[in-house]
Amino acid sequence: MQINEPKKRDEHHLNQLRRKERYQVMASKDTASSTASKAGTPPFLMNWGQDRTESALALQKAILESYEQTSRAWLDRMQSEVSLWSDLANKLSATRTVPEALETCTKCVSQRMQMAADDGRRLVEEAQQITQKFAKSLGNGGPTAST
Repeated sequence: MQINEPKKRDEHHLNQLRRKERYQVMASKDTASSTASKAGTPPFLMNWGQDRTESALALQKAILESYEQTSRAWLDRMQSEVSLWSDLANKLSATRTVPEALETCTKCVSQRMQMAADDGRRLVEEAQQITQKFAKSLGNGGPTAST
C-alpha cells in the first residue's frame, strides 16, 4: 500500500496544478475579454450613466437658481404693489376735492396697469428662460457620436 500512496499524492498534486492552471487561464481570458470589450466600446458610451447624472444635476441646479431669482423678483413686485396701494390711501386722505381724488385714482390705476403689463412680460421671459434651460439640457446632455 505504501507504493500506491506516493502515486496518489502525485496524482492529487497534479490535479491541483491543473485546476490552478485552468483558473489562471480563465481569469486571463476574463481580463482579456473585458479589456477588449472596453477597447471596443465607443468613448461616448464609456461614461454615459455618469454623464447623464451630471447633466441632470446641472439642470436641477440651473432651474433652482432660476426659481430663486424669480421668487426674489416676484417678492419685490408684491412689495411695490403694497407700496402703490399704500401711497394711494395716503394721497386720497390728503385730497381736498373730488377732481383731485379722481386724478389720484386715475394715476394709480394707470400705474397699476403698467405694472400688470410688466408682470406679463416678466412671466413670459421667465418661462422662456426655463424652457431654454430644459431644451439645452436635452440637447447637450445626451451622448453624441463623433467620427
